[in-house]
Amino acid sequence: MQVETERLTLRLFRESDLDAYAEMCADPEVMRYIAQGRPVTRGEAWRHMAMVLGHWQLRGFGMWAVEEKSSGELAGRVGCWRPEGWPGLEVSWALRRSFWGRGIASEAARASLRYAFETLNQEKVVHLIEPENIASIRVAERLGAYRDGYFNIFDSRVLVYRIDRIARRVSPDMSLG
Repeated sequence: MQVETERLTLRLFRESDLDAYAEMCADPEVMRYIAQGRPVTRGEAWRHMAMVLGHWQLRGFGMWAVEEKSSGELAGRVGCWRPEGWPGLEVSWALRRSFWGRGIASEAARASLRYAFETLNQEKVVHLIEPENIASIRVAERLGAYRDGYFNIFDSRVLVYRIDRIARRVSPDMSLG
């Protein structure tokens, strides 16, 4: 399964992504609000890639590797995610630091939202965000999400941002196109 945007290819992870993915997962700034706020080892990054691929197998959808078309580099990960116990289907994103501030998270998440609503026929999508993660809150708000309470995950209380499918039809400024 692959999705194209103007600048990105969203595709399944490959073993050749490990170096770049492990670099991202080892960066304390990238991981500050992910995985209990700690960098992870190369082995843990590999297991995470395997878990992401397993989610595709179990659920029929999952997170993609985000590849920048112009460079062929792995920019990060994005996609639809619903592990057992989650409050709904989540569109989640994480980027290597060298790709921050270029609108890539918004572009990739927008494509993931379209996939969630149009292909997976979801009525709502959530984003689980640490309260201090202002950059991700801004991405969620740019996508048209609104704050919808809290959720406890891994002994941490996170914000729930939500986008309803019906709201997309009513408000043109929330267009994902």
